[in-house]
Amino acid sequence: MPTTTLINPFTVQIDFVELAMREPDAHNVRLASVMRGYYKDQEALDRLIGGGGDPLHYETFEKHLPEEYGHLLFCISKLQPGVVGEEYFMTKGHYHTRVNTGEIYFCLQGQGYMVMKTSDGKFDAQRMTRGSLVYVPPYWGHRSVNTGGEPLTMFCVWPGDAGHNYGDIEREGFPKRIFQRDGREVIE
Repeated sequence: MPTTTLINPFTVQIDFVELAMREPDAHNVRLASVMRGYYKDQEALDRLIGGGGDPLHYETFEKHLPEEYGHLLFCISKLQPGVVGEEYFMTKGHYHTRVNTGEIYFCLQGQGYMVMKTSDGKFDAQRMTRGSLVYVPPYWGHRSVNTGGEPLTMFCVWPGDAGHNYGDIEREGFPKRIFQRDGREVIE
């Protein structure tokens, strides 16, 4: 059985006005420029970056915990509202390095989708609204898509030894995307 580091219990405070973790160990900021290659309309992304001074795309608030068997890692993720061309703002997305691990996303604010795919081509999009809990099973790559007018804010929990594999999503993309067309959401 793998070794698990013994740590002391602790408490984390969540600011329910700002929907952020108070005193996180890490505050990761992703600007629009890190999303090059992820959107269908690259020219629209370049215009957004050039015209808006590289706006905030999404951010996470995390505590440092051992990335090993037995521990649970968690964060608060905030994906900003907006579109690139007709495509809604999204996160990069990832598989877990240990592909047989799942993840939970609990929606605190906003609306959108958890878009998921398997390496053999299965696709799923679960609607997220405040109070929704989406379970991402093992073997599914996943990304968040914000289809609303406020930040899509989620509390996320995953196994400490799961790891993150962003490279496969960057190379493969997702088989379907979510667009805003004629004032409605279209998945194609």
